[in-house]
Amino acid sequence: MSSNQQFLQNLYEAFNKGEIETIISVMHPDVKWANGVEGGFVYGRDAVREYWTNQYKVIQVQLETLKFETDKNNRNVVTVHQIVRDLQGNLLADATIEQIFTIENSLISLYEIGETETIQQMIHSYEKQK
Repeated sequence: MSSNQQFLQNLYEAFNKGEIETIISVMHPDVKWANGVEGGFVYGRDAVREYWTNQYKVIQVQLETLKFETDKNNRNVVTVHQIVRDLQGNLLADATIEQIFTIENSLISLYEIGETETIQQMIHSYEKQK
């Protein structure tokens, strides 16, 4: 496992434990972070902290890493199995997605989501299938 892969694996473990500050500490102060709930981006550490704090008030997200790759632009592409539940534990969405990280000077400067729906769209699609 490369150093970037180990770095990211550690962050996924921290995320699944709800250790927001651990992850924010390795973000560039002006990080550009994809908003997986509503679409678009949030900018800066404080905005990411607020985004996650608000997210944790309504849903629980668990991420299991499946594959690590590096694309032609030297970005780290992580394929993950994402499970989204409400706070009562009811399954809202279950999907495999790509998460893309640009790491500069050992800090995450950009986080993007591969071709996928937002969490809100996934939940709506999942509810229609029931």
